[in-house]
Amino acid sequence: QVQLVESGGGLVQPGGSLRLSCAASGFTFSSAAMSWYRQAPGKKRELVAHITSNGGSTNYADSVKGRFIISRDNSKNMVYLQMNSLKPEDTAMYYCNALRVSGVRSWGSGTQVTVSS
Repeated sequence: QVQLVESGGGLVQPGGSLRLSCAASGFTFSSAAMSWYRQAPGKKRELVAHITSNGGSTNYADSVKGRFIISRDNSKNMVYLQMNSLKPEDTAMYYCNALRVSGVRSWGSGTQVTVSS
């Protein structure tokens, strides 16, 4: 079955960095567009970053442009989110998302990122 397992979250001070990872299995990873979403308490889940199946195109939420970088390694079935210059408002649960060619979306269970001094 499809599995998306996030890791790399934690507590970091403002201005710090974290790298999130998502390990995918159970589907043809190289054919799927991948995204990172986040959801803060009391807020709607929002798209943070998106990368196409071959990694040739990325896009970002305005709030993270210039600070976050999404990447993928199709040989390892992995997608990453490098987060730099973190701010308290980046605090949220971060979710990995796969959009397969069939149109089916799958979600991981999330990893918590807390930015606080």
